[in-house]
Amino acid sequence: MRGFLSLTSFLLLLSTQLFAAPIYKWVDAQGVTHFGSQPSPAIQSEQVKTKVFQPQPTTKAIATENLADDTPTQAEIEREVRKQVAQESAELQKHCTELRYNLAHLKNNPRILAQVDGKPTRLTEEERQARIADTEKLLNERCANIK
Repeated sequence: MRGFLSLTSFLLLLSTQLFAAPIYKWVDAQGVTHFGSQPSPAIQSEQVKTKVFQPQPTTKAIATENLADDTPTQAEIEREVRKQVAQESAELQKHCTELRYNLAHLKNNPRILAQVDGKPTRLTEEERQARIADTEKLLNERCANIK
């Protein structure tokens, strides 16, 4: 019980600083310094700066505060993920369209020119069939669900 009373008294003593009124200081004609809670009406007074305890934020608190400011919300994360998925889906759809176009071109045209070592070269029938097989394999692996 004595510890509780001591702690309560100490906390009350500290709390008076929070409710303290400003203190004014002035010097009268005889050179005597006066202090009061009200400024002197006849003599110019200056407010005394009192020191009130202001705890300094720790580096951990600052880091936590900065992290909270920089951390995106769940809605922002979901929006970014949806945007990225939509972009990847569009790229895959474009790739699949190009593969289908190339496959149709390979199947419908027996005389295909391709760049081999930087030079346009006509593909043999075996090379054309191999490219058709490779393109069909890619379409089945990557583009089975994409129209």
